[in-house]
Amino acid sequence: MKRIILEVAYDGTAYCGWQIQPEKPTIEAELNKALTQLLGENITVIGASRTDSGVHALGNVAIFDTESRIPAEKICLALNQRLPEDIRVQTSSQVPGDFHPRKTESRKTYQYRILNRRIALPTERLYAYHIYYSLDISKMKAATQYLVGEHDFKSFCSVKTQVLDTVRTIYQLTVDQDGDIITISVTGSGFLYNMVRIIAGTLIEVGRGAYPPERIKDILQACDRNNAGPTALAQGLTLIKIEYPKMYS
Repeated sequence: MKRIILEVAYDGTAYCGWQIQPEKPTIEAELNKALTQLLGENITVIGASRTDSGVHALGNVAIFDTESRIPAEKICLALNQRLPEDIRVQTSSQVPGDFHPRKTESRKTYQYRILNRRIALPTERLYAYHIYYSLDISKMKAATQYLVGEHDFKSFCSVKTQVLDTVRTIYQLTVDQDGDIITISVTGSGFLYNMVRIIAGTLIEVGRGAYPPERIKDILQACDRNNAGPTALAQGLTLIKIEYPKMYS
């Protein structure tokens, strides 16, 4: 028996998120089906990040155990022939048998893309949140400094969040603009349910002048979801990568 790790990229538009749901299309269900067909075993993957409906990924991570003799690095090539064209496994390799993608220390990087122009572009409708009014990038950048570091992010998670510990660490948070596209990039130790989308929604509120950048401090201290901005739409969010610095140590 060996444990295989997959790096998975997908367009989340047609799926109801990562996690299996009865009679609904999900990324996890497609991987399980394709792997079971390929390997002739009943395969169930374990994912690192349970992305929501409509959210995309370039580097989500999943593991599974198999007795197959197919070389680990070749599984991705064979697997992609059985997957829908909006899901592609970028790499496959063997990892230690005790490696778990959600229980091992990691750094996750997400990007949230905003199309900031008067008229929407059809080619961006599935991959960016269209905002027709002007956003002040300098104010959005100023607001990010209050979110970097270790904080209680209870104000920045959905009320549906079931975890008791809402303290997380953000290592880096940037806001950049290239033409009409504004990109919010955030790297952290882990994220609460809808946390990145709520951060994006709050920075948008700052950008449109609804409140000043320094109000972020008060929002954090309140530990109340009602104090933060709205949850930005799912299609703007992409999980860029998950890094495991100590995976092989």
